[in-house]
Amino acid sequence: MSARSVPITPGNVSIDSSAIPVHSSLWDRVSDWASSHKAVVYTVAGVAVVVSGAGVVYYLSDSSKGAKGAEAGTGTPEEKKKSKKDRRKAKKQAESVKKEEETKQKTPTVEPEDELPEVDESTVGSLSEQDRKDYAAKLKAAGNKAYGSKDYNRAIDLYGKAILCKPDPIFFSNRAACFNALGDWDKVVEDTTAALALDSEYVKALNRRANAYEHLEKNSEALLDYTASCIIDGFRTEQSAQSVERLLKKVAEAKGKAILAEKDKKLPSPTFVTNYLQSFRSRPFPKGLEEEVELDEESGKGQLQAGLVALSKKTGEGYEAASKAFERALELGDLGEHEAFAYNMRGTFEYLRGQNEDALKDLTKSAELQPSLTQTYIKRASMHLEIGNREAAANDFEEAMKQNKEDPDIYYHRAQLHFILGEFAEAAKDYQQSIELDRDFIFSHIQLGVTQYKMGSIASSMATFRKCIKSFDKVPDVYNYYGELLLDQQKYQEAIEKFDTAVEMEKQTKPLGMNVLPLINKALALFQWKQDFQEAEKLCQKALIIDPECDIAVATMAQLLLQQGKVTEALKYFERAAELARTEGEIVNALSYAEATRTQLEVQEKYPQLASRLQGMGGGLGGGAR
Repeated sequence: MSARSVPITPGNVSIDSSAIPVHSSLWDRVSDWASSHKAVVYTVAGVAVVVSGAGVVYYLSDSSKGAKGAEAGTGTPEEKKKSKKDRRKAKKQAESVKKEEETKQKTPTVEPEDELPEVDESTVGSLSEQDRKDYAAKLKAAGNKAYGSKDYNRAIDLYGKAILCKPDPIFFSNRAACFNALGDWDKVVEDTTAALALDSEYVKALNRRANAYEHLEKNSEALLDYTASCIIDGFRTEQSAQSVERLLKKVAEAKGKAILAEKDKKLPSPTFVTNYLQSFRSRPFPKGLEEEVELDEESGKGQLQAGLVALSKKTGEGYEAASKAFERALELGDLGEHEAFAYNMRGTFEYLRGQNEDALKDLTKSAELQPSLTQTYIKRASMHLEIGNREAAANDFEEAMKQNKEDPDIYYHRAQLHFILGEFAEAAKDYQQSIELDRDFIFSHIQLGVTQYKMGSIASSMATFRKCIKSFDKVPDVYNYYGELLLDQQKYQEAIEKFDTAVEMEKQTKPLGMNVLPLINKALALFQWKQDFQEAEKLCQKALIIDPECDIAVATMAQLLLQQGKVTEALKYFERAAELARTEGEIVNALSYAEATRTQLEVQEKYPQLASRLQGMGGGLGGGAR
């Protein structure tokens, strides 16, 4: 984009991986490292803490998307599901038969009420060890009978007497079950904690305490207990794993709301803003605001012009200056025919800062003042889509079409909407229409190639990118995104060559505003290909020196550290990613990783005896990402 041209408004962009199709494969790789294995073991100072397919997958993926399919194995998903179901059924039958046999052999006879032993704190000390053991068994059996009859208070009394005779974790857990039925959550916590003091790996007690903590709204404590429970039983209990997922989301959402309420509304990284802005075709400065026209800097038009000049620098400082200038332009007023454009541009930066309510007001005002400014509707459609209002987004695209159906940007951004929703055939049609109306906009070609790839038309996608390289051989973005697709096919050497080309072009063409995505992609390629953590880290650090606010670089660093077992360092980067996030959804996503990591550290500290078992579960799965 030259100093004399500017995109009137950015289109669809969200830091969420699903919202930037050209970045989605990068984000997919960042998110999929851990979930691609049945179990990934993180070793810290010789103590392993596992996050398995039922760990990170349950933590960080929507259960409706079939994340559990990441388990190792062969056959179709349907076959796996059926096989798993059969195994569970057989296991339950076997357990049922075993329990029946044990019941016949071991269950003591329930004494009549008047024959139950009387015992209290004053008399228990005089009983022999064998008498205590026998009394405890009889009292427990009577307690079970009372519990089965829903006489919970009687059961509590009987279990209490059994505990006097013999402090057994099962007796404490059973009494906790009675308090659970009565909704006395503090007592549940008290008794399950006593049970766990006697048997720290008592899964039933952990689950009961976790449930009580959740009712007491102590969600972090509940998350820790459910996580420990999952690890102890090898992630075999789906209900517990689902509880981990639910609680992780609940904890992250609560913390996310608090962060958002106190968060300064600042611009995202220059890399983000640049990619956001360039999703629209470059346009000349509006007539009368050209750079060579002399305007009073303290006038509305002068500030509007200054904002456009600052915008064209493509740097963090330039974007901040542009944002202030557009705000100042509207404060000064007297903008004449440029008033709608000013509202449009101020709305652009409000949107980028995450101030969606203010941005929507400005975009609506812009549309009222100048309906023919089609990009106002397109940007508002993107905002509607980000907050989940698909119908409003579609209506805005229809309104834009009424104003100018020959505007190629409409088709490009409507294609983005289809892409995000997984409607790849419709997306491909709109990208193609955008190309037919304007063949010089490179991102229509890139996105068409990515969409073809998503549709499974690998040959067509590769052909599209080869044509792009011929037509746009000096544009680094082509090489970067072509490299991403090559990387997805595990053509590592070719992918790295493309990323290197993109990096060199970025250095030459945008030394002050370099796009760091090729550096991050190369880091991922080196990790996947050679497990070269050291070089991958160096590339991410370089990206963060160039663009300290780049959330993707931060998230990638966190994952690289996590893969090496540097959990404490990884946690810091995940928390940093939450700080950089722009919207509540993005903050929650980053916090989900952070909370998952933090919980693993807490489990490690609380249950160090699990180390050897966890190493056995994860044996050798800490390597390759794909």
